[in-house]
Amino acid sequence: MVAPLRVSEGNIHAFVKSQQDWVTTTSLKIKERSAAIKKLAPERYRDGVTVPLYGKQTKITLKPSIVKTVKIEFNQNEFNVFLPTETIASDNSQLIRLALISWMKNQALKDVKGYVDCHASTYNLYPRLIKIKTQKSRWGSCGIHNDINLNWLLILAPPGVFEYVVVHELCHIKERNHSSNFWRLVESHLPHYQIQRKWLKQHGSHLMQGL
Repeated sequence: MVAPLRVSEGNIHAFVKSQQDWVTTTSLKIKERSAAIKKLAPERYRDGVTVPLYGKQTKITLKPSIVKTVKIEFNQNEFNVFLPTETIASDNSQLIRLALISWMKNQALKDVKGYVDCHASTYNLYPRLIKIKTQKSRWGSCGIHNDINLNWLLILAPPGVFEYVVVHELCHIKERNHSSNFWRLVESHLPHYQIQRKWLKQHGSHLMQGL
């Protein structure tokens, strides 16, 4: 609680008491939000747990193999994680996590290129380079030389949200600000972009927690 020096301690306590309902409600919301964030990814990466992908929880199945390092395959809404036979009974949680992140980064780049191929030709919005990055506070950016940077964590969101962010950055190639012209350009590509934008505002903090 921050108050001017001239405010008495009694008035401060009275104000806090008058706001008790708000404090209680807000505290519960913060706890619920924290619980939701914790559920986004498992505490330990082991057989049968789920991880977020494309807006859904996706099961992990561990399989012994002759591979020397962890190998990831995505098949019919499931991650098959192949581990060296001699280590299948060991705690491979961190190795599995890192392998999943590597797979998701590679897949995110493929997805971005697909969305660019779909939208760039309409208004000649071709990026010079496309990069997938790990970012803590941004979903994407468009540099002065039309280099597009995208956060790989977008692959955790529904595909429509991912597509919206790609289109958003492509439109900055033509419109360098967030003027009405910019949003009309976004809308010309995605008539219902506001739904995806709203979803990202509501759930973006969860996605930023990553795996």
